[in-house]
Amino acid sequence: MAEYIMKDLVRKAGAEDEFEITSAGVSSEEEGNDIYPPAKRVLAQHGIPFGRHRAHLVREEEMKNADHIIVMDRWNIRNLGYRYGNRYNNKTEMLLSYCGEDEDVSDPWWTRDFETAYSDIYRGCEAMLAFLLER
Repeated sequence: MAEYIMKDLVRKAGAEDEFEITSAGVSSEEEGNDIYPPAKRVLAQHGIPFGRHRAHLVREEEMKNADHIIVMDRWNIRNLGYRYGNRYNNKTEMLLSYCGEDEDVSDPWWTRDFETAYSDIYRGCEAMLAFLLER
């Protein structure tokens, strides 16, 4: 959801040429899959456009080339550490840190509460975009 929420916010801000926004997983369970159907429903209900998506495991090249690596929770940070050590710690941040919160995004995989996850992600993306546009 975060990729499409951020792309929508950036488009509405007229800043599409300033950003490259992608997403990738930190584990292989969903590799090759499209967006989870309940996530699609929540995005559609909020008018967030999305396209066909094919999940993939984050590649080192993506980590190396990224200005910011945004994760949803501490589990993501731990998994990135297992894969890549601490090489990218200086540009890895939790999304809700942009809201001044040291909290994980609510994980709908476990809770099935995609609306709360959407709300967390939207708040984080809004705050992150405001921060990046101020620079």
